Amino acid sequence: MAVGPAFPALTPTVRPIAGAEPAPGQAMAPQAATPAYGSAAAAPWATADAGVAPPDPRESAALDPLADVDEPTLVICSGAGPADGHGSRPYREPAGQPPAPGLTPAGPARSAQPAQPAGGAAAPAGATAAGAGGAPGVGAPRPAPRRCAECRAGAIDDDGYCENCGHAQPRERDHMEEELAFVAAASDRGLRHHRNEDAFALSEAELPDGSPAVVAVVCDGVSSATRPDDASAAAARVAGERLLTALPRGTHPQQAMHEAIIAAAEAVNALAQEARPAHRDPHRHENAPACTIVSAVVASGILTVGWIGDSRAYWVPDDRTTPAARLTEDDSWAAQMVAAGLLSEQEAYADERAHAITGWLGADAYEIEPHTAAFKPDRPGVVVVCTDGLWNYAESAPEMAAAVPPDARVRPMDSARKLVGYALEGGGHDNVTVAVVPFPLPPEGAGSA
Repeated sequence: MAVGPAFPALTPTVRPIAGAEPAPGQAMAPQAATPAYGSAAAAPWATADAGVAPPDPRESAALDPLADVDEPTLVICSGAGPADGHGSRPYREPAGQPPAPGLTPAGPARSAQPAQPAGGAAAPAGATAAGAGGAPGVGAPRPAPRRCAECRAGAIDDDGYCENCGHAQPRERDHMEEELAFVAAASDRGLRHHRNEDAFALSEAELPDGSPAVVAVVCDGVSSATRPDDASAAAARVAGERLLTALPRGTHPQQAMHEAIIAAAEAVNALAQEARPAHRDPHRHENAPACTIVSAVVASGILTVGWIGDSRAYWVPDDRTTPAARLTEDDSWAAQMVAAGLLSEQEAYADERAHAITGWLGADAYEIEPHTAAFKPDRPGVVVVCTDGLWNYAESAPEMAAAVPPDARVRPMDSARKLVGYALEGGGHDNVTVAVVPFPLPPEGAGSA
């Protein structure tokens, strides 16, 4: 076999998660006591975690950032196994693609603001403050009934449609954008759905040693479940809040990621316990609210990703002559068939069942076992965190790299908008949400245009 050039490795790091049980037959390295993440004593973890040599890229013709967990390259914590008993397998790019080079993250230090709808209006003047328990204050005026934005005559029903002309009405979540100092995201309803069931949360924090951390969380509501928009919003909010609280306390990012996904799952589960709205048919069976989740944390030169479901994270280097990489593996029927060796990747994704997910957040989930992985990049680029509304139109890592603007690292907001536009131009069959995280971070105040 001809040996190609040796590329700098996108080096996964090993970090067992406290409380996570190893898969059957899989050895879990013992958890050594370590100082708080971000402290001076803990700073060497990125390189000493733990003296494990990266794999020789010449020994594999396939991209292998997610090597098998029994290889000393990374821990996928409690990988969510499919229901039929086949173990979850790390994703591998098609054979013949060289191993991906790495990147170098860093992040800012400021708290996040909730994602705002693009062009969202302020609260109307004269609105009264809420009373105790969140109820309107005494004497609060009854809001005027909404009228159709299309025909200007019909009232709007509970599902957001005009009772006169039948047009769906604009919602504040139809298009959302948010930009912090070093990370940006955009979300759009798409061209075929009547509402946006995606959600995202961005935040920036400071570690105990004063170094910055960046967080991006993206969630996709499961349309076949009830209240998928509420599920994604709750999961994104809670996961983002949990990470923003844990990282400044010195919790290791991979541990914080694992705990944040568990907390997000609990928040989605709680929605199923809420009272059924009066207008719903009490005899109709409805699935519990559900969503997928994918999140990225950049701190101390390490990129940590966590996920359940089929939302994805990609690494796209500035130098497009070096290969991009997909950093997550889908919990889906297609991925399960490929992992089991029953179908080729091309055959599996051509099947109508390809996007049926085998892992999600929600009370109907078989079990909640977050995947987490950490990587040590070595060159500039961006991490793209997205729902399938985007990657359906740029599925492979090279396709995603071709869609990402070449100046994405210095213009993350502009790039997030263009990626949403890329999906809409491709057909916009689904909601589309994408967060763009630059590596290394641009100088303070550079921002994006």
